[in-house]
Amino acid sequence: MSRAATIERVSSIYRTEPVGIADQPVFYNAVARIRWRGSAARLLRLAQEIERRLGRTRGPRNGPRVIDVDLLDVGGRIRRGPPPILPHARLASRRFVLAPLAEIAPLWRDPRTRRTARELLAGLPARPWARRLAGRL
Repeated sequence: MSRAATIERVSSIYRTEPVGIADQPVFYNAVARIRWRGSAARLLRLAQEIERRLGRTRGPRNGPRVIDVDLLDVGGRIRRGPPPILPHARLASRRFVLAPLAEIAPLWRDPRTRRTARELLAGLPARPWARRLAGRL
């Protein structure tokens, strides 16, 4: 049986300042590039199933959570709806996403703006911060 998803590359782990609700523990973030042979909607359902199996329960937006798996981009598609929205709606403004993304794919281009991950990251303010921890997953 062939697998629908293959992990190709994983970033280092980043310790990151919370966004939105500041009074909560720091987050730990990483980005993975996978090869996927299926629809974006099916990949979203798979990501949500992984979250559920790892104990994710829905709480306040940007609040504490055990795990959060987001689809950032699927084949450079632009998709406004139904979910998943592609590329991820807030990707270009999130240091906690762009820092690990720029590590593993600095020349990845946002399909909407055509700016690279490195360019998007360079345009962000220093806060909220993201600090790379040693090693990769």
